[in-house]
Amino acid sequence: MFKKVIFLLSLLIITACSSSKPTIRTSKPSTPITRNVKKPVQKQTSNSTVKNENKNAPEVLEATSKVKVTPDMVLKYIEDFKETAKNNMRQFGVPASITLAQGILESGVGTGSLSQQANNHFGIKCHKEWNGPSVLHHDDAADECFRKYQDPAESYRDHSLFLTSRSRYDFLFDLPAGDYKAWAKGLKKAGYATDPKYPDKLISLIERYNLHQYDEEVLSAKPKENRRNTEVKIESNEYIVAKGDTLYSLSKRFTISVEELKKKNKLQSNSLSIGQKLIVQ
Repeated sequence: MFKKVIFLLSLLIITACSSSKPTIRTSKPSTPITRNVKKPVQKQTSNSTVKNENKNAPEVLEATSKVKVTPDMVLKYIEDFKETAKNNMRQFGVPASITLAQGILESGVGTGSLSQQANNHFGIKCHKEWNGPSVLHHDDAADECFRKYQDPAESYRDHSLFLTSRSRYDFLFDLPAGDYKAWAKGLKKAGYATDPKYPDKLISLIERYNLHQYDEEVLSAKPKENRRNTEVKIESNEYIVAKGDTLYSLSKRFTISVEELKKKNKLQSNSLSIGQKLIVQ
């Protein structure tokens, strides 16, 4: 009897428990597992072909314009203007190697915008004494006035005249005509260019393309030739004007002021003509 009572009580307890509300468990959605996958490491290829100098690779020349040129283009430019540079050396005393190196650098071997537009291979600006044609070109400032020539040879001649007619370059002509390194450094010292590496650029071009051979060709023909004794023709106290002469260069050569030269020769302007006779003493 007692066991039956215990059994009935157990049934009542189970029934009571089963009638209660079930417990609902909520769970957050599972976060997907991410794996950091390493990217495959690419094998580095050798740079030996990049480091090896390619003699035909283009290089950048920058002066009045920035252009890319090849060694073949430089050699073609040298071939075109070496005789012009040598003739200017004979007449004015500026080393042919220096003239060629400056022309290569500043004109971008004739492909720069200024040399293309105006045949101006040396970036010579108008300055107050220039009365010829001109073009406007962006340089240190916008729309600066640069000289324009009919032929590049005129630009070469004007470059030599520019150096011989300005007193700040006088000391250059006391340097040995074959010392291109001294000339390159002297141009920088005289203020020809603001680029601190300008002398190194000229020297590099001269040595890379053996431009000093043209100095030697001129000097071996006439070792004592320079701008102070080239084509000097004096009859008593008279001088016959030669190509490239200016009143300023003659005043330096004969130790006489420009004003005195003009007074002695009754000149109204600074213009001279080849073959003109001047009283210089």
